[in-house]
Amino acid sequence: MRPVLVAFGRALLSQLHYRMLMLTLLPFVLSVLLWGLALWWGLQPMIDWLQKNYFAGNDGLGIANYIPAWLGLGVLKTVIIPWLALWALLPLMILTALLFVGAFALPATARHVGHRHFAGLEMRKGGSLLGSIWISLSAFVIFCVLWLLTLPLWLIPPFAFLIPLVLWGWLTYRVFAYEALAAHADKDELRAILKIHRWPLLLIGVITGALGAAPTMLWLGGALWLVVFPLLAAGSIWLYVLVFVFTGLWFEYYCLAALAKYRAAAEAAIIMAKRDDGQALQQLPDSSRR
Repeated sequence: MRPVLVAFGRALLSQLHYRMLMLTLLPFVLSVLLWGLALWWGLQPMIDWLQKNYFAGNDGLGIANYIPAWLGLGVLKTVIIPWLALWALLPLMILTALLFVGAFALPATARHVGHRHFAGLEMRKGGSLLGSIWISLSAFVIFCVLWLLTLPLWLIPPFAFLIPLVLWGWLTYRVFAYEALAAHADKDELRAILKIHRWPLLLIGVITGALGAAPTMLWLGGALWLVVFPLLAAGSIWLYVLVFVFTGLWFEYYCLAALAKYRAAAEAAIIMAKRDDGQALQQLPDSSRR
């Protein structure tokens, strides 16, 4: 647990560094431009489509529409429909923010951590672009399958909170841990670190997944206050970028520290083996050495 907390503290201090804060600007600007244009052109048509097909045009929901009106709460419909539209767009918004962070921020965080704190750690480059793509795609497919299989359990209150938290944590751990080790570890080291430290890495993934709930609430809260929605949407996107950069830093610090310790243990084992061999050789009689 102590290495997780140490890595957390170091990641937090690095996140406050001006270079790390500047790293959030480019993914943030690109995400805001993309989603600003998408929402400008597509949000109202999407709201109109939901209104027509699922509220006004559906008999079952049409009957249900009378209940809020009868209670004098008909105005809720003007909130529920935009809220549903934004909820549907949320995964795409998260994905684009993650892609921009992965393309422009994570390589810089890896260089920042490696050069400043692990300069003596040899870069063996056991990871690759194809490996990164494979890990990301395979983890995402498994995540989607488990998400669908566990949907019935969401009816039970504790599982409705725990299941998405664990699944998001697992996905985060699989993707970010590989990226953190790709440049410095060789293939055998990469597999060993991911296996030995899977539970601490999962814990980091779960915690950072929980941190992602804050921008989610801000994003969805924009549906309740449409007047300030542009500000809330921009704020939520920036928070997502900030969380992703912090997540990358946390995984970098933990994984590189674990790699340094793993190599030190391996080198110590080699030295001990050589010393034991030397002692055994010295104990042999002269005739045996010849």
